[in-house]
Amino acid sequence: MLLPPPPNAHALAVMVLTVVALILFTREKIPLESSSLVILMGLAIGFELFPFQTAGGVLHAVDFFHGFGHEALVAVCALMIAGQGIVRTGALEPVGRSLARLWKVSPSISLLLTLLISALISAFINNVPVVVLFLPILISVSLRTGMEASSVLMPMGFATLLGGTCTTIGTSTNLLVVSVAAEMGLKRLGMFDFLLPAAIAGSIGITYLWLIAPRIIPSRKMALTDASPRVFTAHLAILEESPVKDKPLTEALKMAHGAMKVISVERGPDKFILPLPTVILKVGDHLVIRDTPEHLKEFETVLQGTLYQEDIMSEPVDEDHPLKAEDQQIAEVVVTETSSLHQRTLSEMRFADRYGMIVLAISRAGMHTKKIYDEIGDIRLTAGDILLVQGSREKVADLKKEKDFLVLDATADLPISRKAPVALLIMGGIVLAAASGVLPIAISAPFGALLMIFTGCLKWRDATNALSAQVIFIVAASLALGAALLKTGGAGYLAVLFVALAGGASPTFVISGLMLLMGILTNIVSNNAAAVIGTPIAVSIAAQMGQPPEPFVLAVLFGANMSYATPMAYKTNLLVMNAGNYTFKDFLTTGTPLVLIMWAVLSWVLPIIYGIR
Repeated sequence: MLLPPPPNAHALAVMVLTVVALILFTREKIPLESSSLVILMGLAIGFELFPFQTAGGVLHAVDFFHGFGHEALVAVCALMIAGQGIVRTGALEPVGRSLARLWKVSPSISLLLTLLISALISAFINNVPVVVLFLPILISVSLRTGMEASSVLMPMGFATLLGGTCTTIGTSTNLLVVSVAAEMGLKRLGMFDFLLPAAIAGSIGITYLWLIAPRIIPSRKMALTDASPRVFTAHLAILEESPVKDKPLTEALKMAHGAMKVISVERGPDKFILPLPTVILKVGDHLVIRDTPEHLKEFETVLQGTLYQEDIMSEPVDEDHPLKAEDQQIAEVVVTETSSLHQRTLSEMRFADRYGMIVLAISRAGMHTKKIYDEIGDIRLTAGDILLVQGSREKVADLKKEKDFLVLDATADLPISRKAPVALLIMGGIVLAAASGVLPIAISAPFGALLMIFTGCLKWRDATNALSAQVIFIVAASLALGAALLKTGGAGYLAVLFVALAGGASPTFVISGLMLLMGILTNIVSNNAAAVIGTPIAVSIAAQMGQPPEPFVLAVLFGANMSYATPMAYKTNLLVMNAGNYTFKDFLTTGTPLVLIMWAVLSWVLPIIYGIR
């Protein structure tokens, strides 16, 4: 095996920076936005200080910022906004409600239909809102029928990923691969040009998710259902023997080590006093406090008072008369990327004051459940976190109507906006214009997003909230790396190296190996980064072997979409992971077979369709 000579210094530096980027993208403690900007600045500063001469002249450092204006990124952002219009108007909720009713009749057929419909919708709409739609429905069905939610949530999430591989707009990865390949001189792939191989492999994948996956997924209890005790409001009466009698409220708080939350001081029937620190406590005063039963009993002992129910003052709280909260409900709220909670703390939002609800606990992948609700306020929330909240029945119902939140207990039907048909019509127009070739997706998607706003389906605040800074920066950084690899000759060198290591293997074997490499890479780092870096290498490999480039490019596209084996491989995996209380091992044992199925089927189908021997 004859290895190629080493590349030039610039190409070698870019390859090293690419490795650094892939490592940074796997660091959970470093925001993707920060990692992406570090890579961008590394490229810009490096090429500014050490210019690189190409056949067309000097490669300017500012060229690496062109990714922010790239047509693929424009289309991705516009589709995120248009998808938010579908979510805000509740346009897909009739589908979800119909499926929820069918689950009572035939769970097996309902699961198959859920997988097929979620895959179909995800072929045209970003799969995040699709997962957001189906999560509360499936959890609600599991609560009502006794079915294990963990057996269906992961298959549903994977089905949306399978559906996203079918069209050029199904995922941002597809858009990037198609755009980068077109920039390299390839004929632009149409919206349905790779539907056939995707549908063949996807149908086998759906069969696996329907018949096998639910049987191998371990039974998991819901992440937070019983993770924390409820919080109660009670009255603590000050007695004659109480050590805080005739003393300021600050003394009582000091004796409770500052942990007691006094809402007000009641002095006589219906006479409430603000809980100012200087208020002098009298015998017969009632401290209106809110906490867990254990803490309330502790305060009762320390202050030598008597606890009473908020509404029943004739019977002290004891084993025969426990605390009750008949109007209170507990619900689980998922933080999504478009939620106002994302990247903010509960304290910053004044969540309790704004929504009249208490957060009891928080669950996050890789973190032990936090149950001390007075310490949760300073935790910066991220997409995928689940909050256990408590509030009155009315407040929980109001929260379900808020499009800012995904409430997993979907016991109440959400209203359908009168703008829902308009949103569906606009999304259909985006797809039709792009599929027919009337307008490229980079034009039809922004135009559709603008129509969503002008027709009232979205407000500008909703549109800006729909944009993900992570996606924008990582796409821009990936495009910059891909361009640097291509223009410095790094992509060509890696292609020659790949072919040399293949040792004269057939093109079919090389396509399969390239796809498997992308499949492994996408489960470790960002799928967008894998796609953009892999596309120029795939085109160069095809040129080295004298083969048509399309199947090699599609090998990158399909491989970069195989984000099934790890929870961090795709953002919807994190949403599903927390909602179903899955572990990393669950994704590995259930997702890896799906990766192998898709890889094996596509390795067989692609060469046949494109006549590769």
